Amino acid sequence: MKTFVIIGIFLLVFIWYLTFLATRLDRLHHRVETSWANLDGLLQRRAAIALEITRSEIADPASAMLLTAAAYQAREASIENRSAAESGLSGALGLLLADGQSSQRPAEIVLLRELSELTDKVRIAIALHVDAVARTHLVRSKAIVRIFRLAGTAPLPITYEFETDVL
Repeated sequence: MKTFVIIGIFLLVFIWYLTFLATRLDRLHHRVETSWANLDGLLQRRAAIALEITRSEIADPASAMLLTAAAYQAREASIENRSAAESGLSGALGLLLADGQSSQRPAEIVLLRELSELTDKVRIAIALHVDAVARTHLVRSKAIVRIFRLAGTAPLPITYEFETDVL
């Protein structure tokens, strides 16, 4: 009788642990999705600001054309091409800001300040997303998660190359 009780307790604890891991994995996947949604929104806003900069007098016509093309590519890129498009926009913004073509007009100063603040937010959002992806990979790499298929059909989250080179 004692053996059945001990086995029953062991099974209950084991089932509780599997449930705990599955719930944790679900929360981690949700965290990855929300961090990506936040990052995507910030990147879309960065592309919009880049387009506003092209309409201002900050950029010369050639830089404005390059920045416009990079911004539209970043906004409309598919998930497979997103990394290259965002890296291109980062490069175009870097070239524009490295030129040092800044005027003292209040509207342009506000745009550049907003771009700077947004860049800081993008860096934070990237750090949060990379952390969420790393933690999810860590949990999914456990043997018990793979054996009992606790991840279900959720795709393995990935990080993108542009997440290491944003402005």
